[in-house]
Amino acid sequence: MGKGGQDGGGGGSFKTCTRQVVFPAWAKDVEECLKEFKVDKHQGLTTQEVEKRQQIYGLNELEKHDGPSIWKLVLDQFNDTLVRILLVAAVISFVLAWYDGDEGGEMGITAFVEPLVIFLILIVNAIVGVWQETNAEKALEALKEIQSEHANVIRNGKRIPDLPAKELVPGDIVELRVGDKIPADLRLLTLITSTVRVEQSSLTGESEAVNKTNKPVSVDTDIQGKRCMLFAGTTVVNGNCICLVIQTGMNTEIGSLHSQIQEASQSEEDTPLKKKLNEFGEMLTAIIGVICALVWLINVKYFLTWEYVDGWPTNFHFSFEKCTYYFEIAVALAVAAIPEGLPAVITTCLALGTRKMAQKNALVRKLPSVETLGCTTVICSDKTGTLTTNQMAVSKLVALGTRKDMIRTFRVDGTTYSPGDGKIHNWPAGRMDANLQMMAKIASLCNDAGITYSGHQYVSNGMPTEAALKVLVEKMGLPEGFDRSSTASSDVVLRCCQYWSDIEHRIATLEFDRDRKSMGVIVKSDSGRNSLLVKGAVENLLERSKYIQLLDGSVISLDPNCRELILQALHEMSSTALRCLGFAYKDDLAEFATYNGDEEHPAHDLLLKPSNYSSIESDLIFVGFVGLRDPPRAEVYKAIEDCRAAGIRVMVITGDNKNTAEAICREIGVFGPKEDISTKSLTGKEFMELHDQKIHLRQSGGLLFSRAEPRHKQEIVRLLKEDGEVVAMTGDGVNDAPALKLADIGIAMGIAGTEVAKEASDMVLADDNFSTIVAAVGEGRSIYNNMKAFIRYMISSNIGEVASIFLTAALGIPEGLIPVQLLWVNLVTDGPPATALGFNPPDRDIMKKPPRRSDDSLISPWILFRYLVIGLYVGVATVGVFIIWFTHASFLGIDLSGDGHTLVTYSQLSNWGQCSSWENFTVSPFTAGSQTFSFDNPCDYFQTGKVKAMTLSLSVLVAIEMFNSLNALSEDGSLLVMPPWVNPWLLVAMSVSFGLHFLILYVPFLAQVFGIVPLSLNEWLLVLAVALPVILIDEVLKFVGRCTSGASSTRKSSKTKSE
Repeated sequence: MGKGGQDGGGGGSFKTCTRQVVFPAWAKDVEECLKEFKVDKHQGLTTQEVEKRQQIYGLNELEKHDGPSIWKLVLDQFNDTLVRILLVAAVISFVLAWYDGDEGGEMGITAFVEPLVIFLILIVNAIVGVWQETNAEKALEALKEIQSEHANVIRNGKRIPDLPAKELVPGDIVELRVGDKIPADLRLLTLITSTVRVEQSSLTGESEAVNKTNKPVSVDTDIQGKRCMLFAGTTVVNGNCICLVIQTGMNTEIGSLHSQIQEASQSEEDTPLKKKLNEFGEMLTAIIGVICALVWLINVKYFLTWEYVDGWPTNFHFSFEKCTYYFEIAVALAVAAIPEGLPAVITTCLALGTRKMAQKNALVRKLPSVETLGCTTVICSDKTGTLTTNQMAVSKLVALGTRKDMIRTFRVDGTTYSPGDGKIHNWPAGRMDANLQMMAKIASLCNDAGITYSGHQYVSNGMPTEAALKVLVEKMGLPEGFDRSSTASSDVVLRCCQYWSDIEHRIATLEFDRDRKSMGVIVKSDSGRNSLLVKGAVENLLERSKYIQLLDGSVISLDPNCRELILQALHEMSSTALRCLGFAYKDDLAEFATYNGDEEHPAHDLLLKPSNYSSIESDLIFVGFVGLRDPPRAEVYKAIEDCRAAGIRVMVITGDNKNTAEAICREIGVFGPKEDISTKSLTGKEFMELHDQKIHLRQSGGLLFSRAEPRHKQEIVRLLKEDGEVVAMTGDGVNDAPALKLADIGIAMGIAGTEVAKEASDMVLADDNFSTIVAAVGEGRSIYNNMKAFIRYMISSNIGEVASIFLTAALGIPEGLIPVQLLWVNLVTDGPPATALGFNPPDRDIMKKPPRRSDDSLISPWILFRYLVIGLYVGVATVGVFIIWFTHASFLGIDLSGDGHTLVTYSQLSNWGQCSSWENFTVSPFTAGSQTFSFDNPCDYFQTGKVKAMTLSLSVLVAIEMFNSLNALSEDGSLLVMPPWVNPWLLVAMSVSFGLHFLILYVPFLAQVFGIVPLSLNEWLLVLAVALPVILIDEVLKFVGRCTSGASSTRKSSKTKSE
């Protein structure tokens, strides 16, 4: 295993296996590097030397970090306050059920349902949690897949064409060809071809393939500037070269990223909602503890009595049976206080949110990130591929006019490789003059790229700039009078390019090199005439041009004034970060006039030496030039405006150069057109050198960081999080993975993104589009508001249940609700309405409000007061209906005597434990549905005979909670303003919950399990009469809330004006 620290790759030392001593190979010439690693580039290492170095450096592969064991992950799922309370409640319930069974209890099946259901909830919760945790390690596994498997190596003076890449050691000599994946961090020794280009955007963020050289650079150069280094995991797209292995395994740049991903995954924090729920759980624990203690203190007289003798308590009497009974009440209290259905409803709501986001092209990988999106305060976005299309496109075309002192400029639309995307403004369609035809011919033929249609989009093959030129040719169209039938095939994507290829055949290529900065091709026309077509850097082509071609095709001398005019136009385009390419040609080819590609031709030898290319490409005729760029996405400008309105800051962090990035940022609205950005646009290196980086990050408006390395991105994210910001970070490359892991929300690109970035992310953009992030933030805010609605609804319901049990214990009446009934209400009956509240329509101004703070409370003091009032009413209503059945023959004109039950006084009901001492106390049988309840022992009337009163209490609880869900539609809005039908799903959910309640009432087996009986019509009227007032009470409280908040905002505004 490669050993070492976490520094950047690109240096090494044979003398040590650690990263403490770094040999800066990029800053040393070739001979110094070979000397340092004690190797001859023609012979390579010997077998003995390889074995020795393998002992020091280990294998060239990434470390495998052992993740936490499955048991550790399972135990971690119980490290949650709510879960621990539930676990304790379940264990106690199980013990009590077992005890009751041993004592011959009749309701054994009922007693066991509760602990088993709680255990089932905890098991499912643990399974889901473990499954999510195991996904976290996949980013590290994906990183390994981008490593090369084989390498072409020279050892013992012999070439080994397919050596397993993991056997490479520092000092090995490796040959690379086009298409090879680079197996380790290498120092380029010799270029076999005139140029070598490497696609390293996934590692450095550069938008184009990079030309490599064997010349050393400055020792403090950033990763993008190390032009003599080739990094593991990147790909050779052009050329052939010999390299020296400098670093292997974990010491490479990709190894450093591996360590950073591992480090970032260790520091993952809970989401804002998870933190709030944990705080709520801790508060709930304290409240449950206090209420349970109160219940015991109130009822201690029932199971513990004593007498006073001479002022001292003696003759203690303890009733274990009654002590167990009140202990069961305490357990029921715990079950009532805990919203057992909350985890399931939150998961369901988040899952529904992910479906909505998927429809908007945002694929959520980790459910909690849906909620976190809602409080995002900063979006750190990559430029290439997110704000821009990552598809080069021509945006301006400059051609010569009718006179030498005149040039023509055409604006070109389009941001993709689709030939039909955009048009050329003021274009003479079908009437191209000779000058424009020559530009089309050169752009088409002096070009190695291609465009194909794949997966519902156009993709390029070859260099992006050349692909953009081919698209330009298609937009230019065909010249007048051509034979359309020859290019009419629907299979041909580039039909105009096909036309030029048909009439001019390429017979030789003068490859691009970094010295002359141009590429040329020799073409033979159908008439047999040879021409040289050249494209390249505009300044270089002008230096080698003697003539210019005018609009009508006439050729005149290139004088200083004309040259200055062209250079002035070039400067204007370059200042807007356009990459300019010039076009020129030559008809007088001297020795190449008769060349036909035959190796026996006398001129062929000249093509074998790249040093001859400059002289061949001399005395050229300049025809014009184009400006290309990686264009911004059309919808990004509006998305950034939306971010500004929503109070979200946008920071652009890119590996691209400063000028290009600044131009794009101005165009998309991160900066204003004339804004002074001297303090807002820094390179990654400049930012790291700042004395107080947090002050820089706190600036209002947008910020730009260019030439940023992975460690810069991580540091920016870390500092923002330290400052209390909720950070969303986008990225597509391997280099982005550590920052994606570290951010609150890591967002990877679905099309251009590497597997490493996707696996490290929380969300993947299917369309790689920045505006999708903004839409997802809006969806996240909406989901959070809806979650707040159902969390409040469920908590208010639980407050009501707690109040009910507490009042039961305080008044000393028989138990009105048993734990299994409370569990049914919390899990099943409350579940559908709570889930349906997740479908509440979003507020219209949801993206006009600033983001909520991550530490904002779920429940404000006023909302808590409201739900305490509602909860108290629930308690009074459920206990009240229980007392009414025992003590009243009618209530509010509703006759309750039809079942023949015996009425008792309130005093008898509250002292039911003393029933055995009452004289002449008798009870009559009563009916419930088809059942008749009779009692051999009259005191059983308060135990088995309370079944009808319990059913009424449970039904009132269910009905109140259904009506209370209507109150939760809006935090402050009246039902007159936001009627129930704004969310039809809620009405459906209420029907389902009532249906489930009818199911357990009227199916005998279920009624027995839950200890309830069917109700008559009059009894249902009583239930509705007691339950409906909850709507009126909350409407009054909402009205008071609106009045007080209105007065408060008026005072604030008047105070602001006076100040």
